Amino acid sequence: MDQSITCERKTKETQIRVTLNLYGNGKTDIHTGIGFFDHMLDGMARHGLFDLSVEARGDLIVDGHHTVEDTGIVLGQAILESLGDKAGIRRYGYMILPMDETLALCAADLSGRPYFQYEVPFTADRLGEMDTELVREFFYAVSYSARMNLHLKILTAGNNHHMAEALFKSFGKALDMAASREPRIEEAWTTKGSL
Repeated sequence: MDQSITCERKTKETQIRVTLNLYGNGKTDIHTGIGFFDHMLDGMARHGLFDLSVEARGDLIVDGHHTVEDTGIVLGQAILESLGDKAGIRRYGYMILPMDETLALCAADLSGRPYFQYEVPFTADRLGEMDTELVREFFYAVSYSARMNLHLKILTAGNNHHMAEALFKSFGKALDMAASREPRIEEAWTTKGSL
């Protein structure tokens, strides 16, 4: 069943279009102009089992910051819109994911209250054409735009590519769990009455 949501953002710095189906099967079509970022988004969607299309044009002649951050903003908006009133979803999701010698933890709460915690000891400045500090900017933008509480932590450090990939894949798996349906409840899973 196609439950796709499309969100866009156009500024003087970027033009971003994201189409997301949280309940897909991992199909991707991603073009950001940053090869490593495309690779990370692809792994995130495939392992999260959501369909993701990203078309991004940004001021890459400056650097990748605006493109990566704005893609996070638009993806977060698409996640938030896809969840609607959040009735019947599990709300919490988590994953501890190994990637060869590295181990990453991701925990998410689709609470409607954004918070971001990030502990990642990158030792390289860049991965391909992407600054490693932009990994944090991407997930920060997603968490606040989607209004989710998101914790990312590297439990065992190692190769920088492996650490980044483990973060993106663990996020995909945690989001899949949090957004999945819980057949025993029909309302939003909270004592407050709504999320």
